[in-house]
Amino acid sequence: MTHVIKNVSEFKIIRESFNYINYSVGFVPTMGALHAGHLSLIEKSKEENDITVVSIFVNPTQFNDKSDFDNYPITLTEDLQKLNNAEVDFLFLPNFKELYLDNYKYSVTESELSNKLCGAFRPGHFDGVLTVVLKLLNIVKADYAYFGEKDYQQFLLIKGMAEAFFVDTEIISVTTVRDIDGLALSSRNVRISKENREKATHFSKYLQQGINCDKIKTMLKEDGFKVDYIEIIDHRIFGAVYLDGVRLIDNVKI
Repeated sequence: MTHVIKNVSEFKIIRESFNYINYSVGFVPTMGALHAGHLSLIEKSKEENDITVVSIFVNPTQFNDKSDFDNYPITLTEDLQKLNNAEVDFLFLPNFKELYLDNYKYSVTESELSNKLCGAFRPGHFDGVLTVVLKLLNIVKADYAYFGEKDYQQFLLIKGMAEAFFVDTEIISVTTVRDIDGLALSSRNVRISKENREKATHFSKYLQQGINCDKIKTMLKEDGFKVDYIEIIDHRIFGAVYLDGVRLIDNVKI
């Protein structure tokens, strides 16, 4: 059964134990509402490590839209059952006061990539992401941490931060998991109406068709999407759109 830890002091005791120090540790940080994408990260960690730690914390500092934070799905009972079924060793379940003793007076900022793509449309988002991930990496002190490629910009920023601050944990990317209809799995997908669920798949299909960015934008707008961006960076096409007020992101390697 997964051991649930709710405070940093208890985690430090476990972290310093013989069984933790002398075995390889994999870490999967999440915001809960776990789906097959998260489980693929957990499976990768379990394949490569003796111990797997998962965290669940809906981090308010990375939400530039309060309504998005308020509507983020909370499914802790179901999440814990999935972690038990996956035989995860530890669930770290901190609260805001535990992680933000400073009340977010200190933060981590990146000055280039974080201002592009999602960063250009979500001010302060990546400051919140990088800050909480650095805190979690320092607490868990895993050998490896696993992140999905759906959030590829986030992965690059976290990997760069870990290298810049000499964090011992190696940051590993795992291929995006898609639903049978091609839509990248996301905890926010449950908020898409049944009427628009099929339309949502157009987003991923257009990105994979190899057509130019302006054409994709036009096609998406004609389908009723609100488009934040469709852009190519380093041989990868990135996109972010809204449907039913739900923000969807995806990327495809060219």
